[in-house]
Amino acid sequence: MSTSHPDPRPIAAEFDRDTAITPRGEGVYDTELAAGWHVGGGLNGGYQLAVVGRALGAELGALGKPDPWSISASYLSAATPGPAQVRVRLLKDGGATAVANAELVQDGVVRLTALATHGDLARLDGEVATTAEPLRLPPLDQCVSNEHAPPQIREIAPLMDRFDMRFPADQAGCFVGAPTGRGELSAWFRLREEREPDVLSLLLAVDALPPVTFDLGRLGWAPTVQLTAHVRAVPAPGWLRLVHRTRNIAGGLFEEDAEVWDSTDRLVAQGRQLAMFPRG
Repeated sequence: MSTSHPDPRPIAAEFDRDTAITPRGEGVYDTELAAGWHVGGGLNGGYQLAVVGRALGAELGALGKPDPWSISASYLSAATPGPAQVRVRLLKDGGATAVANAELVQDGVVRLTALATHGDLARLDGEVATTAEPLRLPPLDQCVSNEHAPPQIREIAPLMDRFDMRFPADQAGCFVGAPTGRGELSAWFRLREEREPDVLSLLLAVDALPPVTFDLGRLGWAPTVQLTAHVRAVPAPGWLRLVHRTRNIAGGLFEEDAEVWDSTDRLVAQGRQLAMFPRG
């Protein structure tokens, strides 16, 4: 049975409370988007994707396919804290996969629309063969905690308080006007309350770091235009390691490629998003 099936125990962790859904039937789920995931002019794209992912997991889990193998979301308008609905529509169910469309809706306005392919990761062997080199970071006690981010950064991104992140010292300089210019940010990562990672939290992790443009000397909100996540395996307990990279800026947009590594050195998720270059 997949580890991402709904947990019958009382919801305790903040992430689970803030992505909770209530089924209304016929693929409709009520939710309450939480203010703590605010960044810039809206709610974090990975948080929104996790809310949608929980509804998809509930709907498609009933078909034996609870886990997102791939989910691609287009962000149509900025989500705000408050009541919302996720509307799931099944497009295909057959063999190992199911495909569905999902929309996050507030006050009749679609905030995002997503296309998801689901299966059951527990039926796979859990191995991830890759030519990518596992992300190497300095030991936790040699990294800089996000708790030390400047007040102006924390004001832009209060969602940073939802995470425990530890940055290599040279990369932490981007917060105080000393970026490396490489277009890369990486960190140790876990949710607050030491909640262990699972499939759903990987949808958040691919968009959890500050915009990689911080390392290019441009601070500020970078609204997500489109975000695609591929989940490769159920993560092992323990800290995750995240890296986000960019190579191209064109027309006021940049791409951000994400890798998520678990405590056993497996590449458990990948993401690519297109976002707007911060205005500064």
